Amino acid sequence: MALVPAALGAIGFTSGGISAGSYAAGMMSSYAVANGGGVAAGSLVSILQSAAAAGLSVATKAVVASAGASVAGGVGATVGWLAGLVR
Repeated sequence: MALVPAALGAIGFTSGGISAGSYAAGMMSSYAVANGGGVAAGSLVSILQSAAAAGLSVATKAVVASAGASVAGGVGATVGWLAGLVR
């Protein structure tokens, strides 16, 4: 659980907001484009930013960590699939 804040910070979700040029910034941009210019409340991006900015309970951090791991796995699979198309 103690690694959750560090992991969020490492990908760009910080207590001061999303770091420019980070993985989190890319996620936020993608979500905004998909939603017509805004990031929806309750979306993964908003949940992760809330966790980084305000700090959450241990149970919530566990859920956030689990969701983040799922997203990372999906991103890796998508990148691998796209790379296969390019070859």
